[in-house]
Amino acid sequence: MSSRRWVLPALLASALAVSLAPQVAQAHGDRHQPRTVGYFTNWSGYDRNFLVKNLVTSGTAAKLTHLNYAFGFLDAGGKCVSSDPWADYGRSFGADQSVNGKADEAGQPLLGNFNQLKQLKAKYPKLKVYISLGGWSGSKYFSDAALTAESRAAHVKSCVDLWLKGNLAGAAPGAAAGLFDGIDLDWEWPSSEANPGNVIRPEDKDNFTALLKEYRKQFSQLSWRTGKHYDLTAFLPANPGMIDRGFDVPKVFSLLTFGTTQGYDYHGSWDPLTNQQSALRTPAGDPTGTNFSTQVVIDHYLKKGAPRDKIVMGVPFFSRGWTGVRNENNGLFQPATGAAPGTFEAGYEDYRTLKKQLDKFKVHRDPKAGHAWLFDGTTFWTWDDPTELKRKGRYVVDRRLGGAMIWSLDSDTADGELIRALKSGLS
Repeated sequence: MSSRRWVLPALLASALAVSLAPQVAQAHGDRHQPRTVGYFTNWSGYDRNFLVKNLVTSGTAAKLTHLNYAFGFLDAGGKCVSSDPWADYGRSFGADQSVNGKADEAGQPLLGNFNQLKQLKAKYPKLKVYISLGGWSGSKYFSDAALTAESRAAHVKSCVDLWLKGNLAGAAPGAAAGLFDGIDLDWEWPSSEANPGNVIRPEDKDNFTALLKEYRKQFSQLSWRTGKHYDLTAFLPANPGMIDRGFDVPKVFSLLTFGTTQGYDYHGSWDPLTNQQSALRTPAGDPTGTNFSTQVVIDHYLKKGAPRDKIVMGVPFFSRGWTGVRNENNGLFQPATGAAPGTFEAGYEDYRTLKKQLDKFKVHRDPKAGHAWLFDGTTFWTWDDPTELKRKGRYVVDRRLGGAMIWSLDSDTADGELIRALKSGLS
């Protein structure tokens, strides 16, 4: 009996070592090989008609180290659910739409983007694919899920069962098993309001750390059975106040494989003055006094104890815009009447769309601050073009950070102009 008492703890310790060893090795091994992480959204296949296959034809997949599939949601009980079952695993693709060039067949165990991602992984075996949970519109119930030991255990169990074991509702058991290499938490934001109606609590900060520990615990248990390591990452805010309210930075990063930091939305059409949304450094003459910039974000995480090689810096493939802008200072830091018209959302536009309108705009650039913008005399767009993306890639390398993260891949051109520039900076 005494031998049995010691065998199980030894096995669990071994499983934990298996689970954490690749994380440590990756953190050190990637120091001179920065990660390139891209978000692929499950709604991109609708109006944008951007499919998993486009990651191949654009050359994007070959340049990625990690792909985050967005988003899985939490229901009112804190359990993991698909936000769009048809897009995720119900949609059929024809031969001309699929990664492997073969049409889906009726009755096959897995369809939709998940089947296409499996094909993508077969084509690029070094690519890691994560399921991202939450996002702006899917974080309402994170605080409830993280509230108690019981709620955390139930939440993580549901996520492991759905996403890692692949037991999808309405599909054959294990239909998506082996697809996801880990889970990315996009809780926006612990202890800070984001989307109106989100549940927030002061104790979210401690509960977020406790939630990560529960994920690690159940990942280790699953690794013991499968022999596979599962990664855990998180999307983290840019606002220093939100960081301090919601995250115990040293503990959080000790539990994450890496963390991606928000590197955009510093300003937008919610502000009365035009401004940059993703500058590397705070531009001279910024009248707002907010001092938002990527360097401010990165320096704050470093000051709070985040290791450099686990910080993956966010970069945007989209723009923020204003219209009715006063025609002074090339439109920068000027009052506006409102959000610029956008294809899918006012004040928001994909790079690939704005590039087609360059005959209407003049490009302006601030190399010292590391940002650019478009202005036509009345409409102003922030502008991350190949010049700025390469600059940001070099910034990651120069500061020995863990890589760059892209929101989102569907905003790039058909030939992957932006990711090619970013990758050249990271090389």
